[in-house]
Amino acid sequence: MSRSIGLAHIIRHDDGTSSGVWGIYTLQSAFQPIFAFKEGKLSVAAFEGLIRPFRDGEPQSPMTFFSTCPAADRLHVEALTRTLHLLNAGACLPQEASIFVNFDPSVFTERSIADNALREMRLVLHEAGIDPGRVVCEVTEQRSASQETLHSFVAALRGNGFRIAVDDYGADDSDINRIKELRPDIVKFDATWITQLMESGAGFALLTTMVKSFEEQGIRTVFEGIEEGWQLELAEKSGASMVQGFVLARPELAPTSFRVFGKTPDPVAAAGDTSAAAAVAPRTARPAKAFGRRAAP
Repeated sequence: MSRSIGLAHIIRHDDGTSSGVWGIYTLQSAFQPIFAFKEGKLSVAAFEGLIRPFRDGEPQSPMTFFSTCPAADRLHVEALTRTLHLLNAGACLPQEASIFVNFDPSVFTERSIADNALREMRLVLHEAGIDPGRVVCEVTEQRSASQETLHSFVAALRGNGFRIAVDDYGADDSDINRIKELRPDIVKFDATWITQLMESGAGFALLTTMVKSFEEQGIRTVFEGIEEGWQLELAEKSGASMVQGFVLARPELAPTSFRVFGKTPDPVAAAGDTSAAAAVAPRTARPAKAFGRRAAP
């Protein structure tokens, strides 16, 4: 069997982690925890893999990196980023945590392309020691050229044992009918859209109704971009399954400190820790909060 395109661009390091090389860029994995609400506590349920490009040792924005990649290379670059995240997840994340990785459905224009990509991904998962059931494939909520191709691609992902998440729900091209058609396991709500809805009672009521509707269909929900305490409180009140954002934990380059989440937290250490590790401790009761960024005194 031929060597994976992703693995061909991988550099292994003595600490067990890997980096990637694409042209003039060195690529590293960063992971951000996704927390679940459960019985008055927040616990880490998953991690999202995020690419961090460097040029001559200096960090570059992911948008800058991807904008320099010709369309013809996009499929291979995506394979490389997923390979990098999965290898690093196997090396430095808790074994029970789920791993979110991104897929751009627009590059999988034919079933044969998808089949080849998934075959390579299975090789990487085997090498990383990761069960396919831990992997959540995020597909963008943007329309593709062919709905039939999109549905076929999602079916192929499911056929390989992966779970499906629709990313950035609530953005411009959102369509509730597509959620019904794709039947994802998880819907990730767009951060900007969430914030706008949380600014008013009517908006929050709509958000809560949508979360309830998804949950009744067996679809779990993630609120992205939670950066302030009031947003976290309203996310919990809305019934959202999971939350992700800077108020809880920032992304960390691999090797991360997040393996601690696979162990029972030390309550003494957590009491003096303002990092994400402290977030797994029980939360005390809080006074009711008004909608928006500031409650009236």
